Parts: sequence; C-alpha cells; structure tokens
Amino acid sequence: QEQLVESGGGSVQPGGSLTLSCAVSENIFNAYALDWYRQAPGQQREFVAELYPSGRTKYADSLKGRFTISRDSAKTTLYLRMNNLKPEDKAVYYCRYMGVWGQGTQVTVSS
Repeated sequence: QEQLVESGGGSVQPGGSLTLSCAVSENIFNAYALDWYRQAPGQQREFVAELYPSGRTKYADSLKGRFTISRDSAKTTLYLRMNNLKPEDKAVYYCRYMGVWGQGTQVTVSS
C-alpha cells in the first residue's frame, strides 16, 4: 500500500491557481511533519512547505504569500494551494515525510 499519493497537477496559465493533494496513510498523517518539495527540469529537488502535527507551518522564503499548505484530518490528505503561478513554478511536486517520497505530480505553467 502506497503511503503518499499525490494528485492535482496539470497545466495552467501564468497567474492561475492549482491545488495539489497528497493522500496520506492514516498511521502517518498525525504522527509526522508532512512536506511538499518540487523539482524543476535540470534542477535539484527543493523544499516548498512543511506542516507539523501541531499545525505549525513553514515555507520556502521565495514562496511565502503565494503557496499555502494545509490538511484535512478526516480525509488524511495534505494540500498545497498555489496562487499566482509563474513559469518558474513548473516542476514535479512531491509529498514527503521522514525521507519517504510520493511519486510526484507534474505542474506546468505556460501561456
């Protein structure tokens, strides 16, 4: 059984919005900090946001104000709301906990 399954990626125009989802196994959801990372073509994977079990959040400085991490405990799902998307946000977005990665979901931003 997969522990992390991302969805919600797609193609949007600059300025558009997307919400990514990560279905998380129940035994993990409330026990660990959950992260979003992304990897652009030819680039290293980079940190996007983190949500602690306490509800505290942490963001990459460059993304604060445009991206929001949240969760739905009833659905054991982690979200990443991305607003005002830019071409440089194009990447594969991954959900992660304790070194375990999901399969990723592709986000493309182009006109």
